[in-house]
Amino acid sequence: MAKPVTPLLTVDCVVFDADGRVLLIRRGHPPFQGQYALPGGFVDVGETVEDACRRELIEETGVKAGKLQLVGVYSAPDRDPRGHTASAAFVTRVRKAAAIAGDDAAAVEWVENWR
Repeated sequence: MAKPVTPLLTVDCVVFDADGRVLLIRRGHPPFQGQYALPGGFVDVGETVEDACRRELIEETGVKAGKLQLVGVYSAPDRDPRGHTASAAFVTRVRKAAAIAGDDAAAVEWVENWR
């Protein structure tokens, strides 16, 4: 039996610090190069979405996630110009954390007044 063609699975991580700031990256590569984004990326084969969320957060920001809570799953077929993806989004809170851009992030920033 042939494998079905399905959306690619991704994760996004919403990180708040003790001061209520949110952690955002500036994308280093297309699509949306230079724009703000949540830390995240593709889930590796054999990896849980929770593990992928923790891995991507460390790779892109150097920040270690606390307890993860599922926010929702976002799967609009046109949300990513590279193709159909489904993203599991998680929220976590951290105490004080120095963030350093890495991997696909051109920059990383704790953003106040994000509402």
